[in-house]
Amino acid sequence: MRWLIFLLVLPLNACTGLFFQPQSLILRTPAYKNLAYQDIYFDTADAIRLHGWWLPAQNENLGTIVFLHGNAENISTHISSVAWLPTNGYNVFLFDYRGYGLSQGQPDLAGLHQDVEAALSWIKQYPQASSKIILFGQSLGASLAVTSIAESAHREIIQALIIDSAFTGYRDIAREKLANFWLTWPIQWPLSLLINNRYQPLKQIARISPIPVLIIHGTADQIIPVQHAKRLHAAAKAPKQLWLIPNGKHIQSMNYPHIRQRLLDYLRHTTTTGIVYKKGLVRGLFGSPS
Repeated sequence: MRWLIFLLVLPLNACTGLFFQPQSLILRTPAYKNLAYQDIYFDTADAIRLHGWWLPAQNENLGTIVFLHGNAENISTHISSVAWLPTNGYNVFLFDYRGYGLSQGQPDLAGLHQDVEAALSWIKQYPQASSKIILFGQSLGASLAVTSIAESAHREIIQALIIDSAFTGYRDIAREKLANFWLTWPIQWPLSLLINNRYQPLKQIARISPIPVLIIHGTADQIIPVQHAKRLHAAAKAPKQLWLIPNGKHIQSMNYPHIRQRLLDYLRHTTTTGIVYKKGLVRGLFGSPS
């Protein structure tokens, strides 16, 4: 009987750990990058207080990046992915989900979607934020961005969605990971059914249009295989682009100077060409879909 309980409890903990590996300790602040910053606190609809950082653009204000980080640790260990943007003219707002860093609560899928909605509501009202708002997510944050924007009441403020190392579905990636562990391999299918299947990036990404979608993925990603990006791109509607990074690993694309420059070019083109998404009216072009 004890072995049976162990076999049931261990996989459930493993499923939770696939998505949420929070860390409370803030290891460093933006000051280590010589960046000006402001601590931001805001509340969700279910009264959870979240913490984030506002990094103001330097020299010029070309737009605002709202950043959704991956499943592990907190914003202090993910900041390098966006720390280079303020010097290139972009504000950055990055925050911790519930249960991460200095944010209250415990993480769960439904709660994280409320967190994103609260962040968009906050940025919409923040006077220093540019009207040119781009949502940028990596790994868990990338998939979370898709399913959040698909249903968001604030989607009209988003001028582009950038997802790096996203997965197609929570059950999909859970099943893949469970299949890699000898103890859970025989019961990967029934265990994956325990994962909340309401949020399915593959099924919801088509709803993002007409907001432009940029999908970035490393071809050597061993955490989330590149096939996830290809399937998401195939399911998305125009305007869309897919950037496959040769030999790129998981959420490492922003480490490459040429990818950073390419992204800056994309952002300038996207925010200057312009799009109006309001009450079904769409104007503006963002280049040929790929």
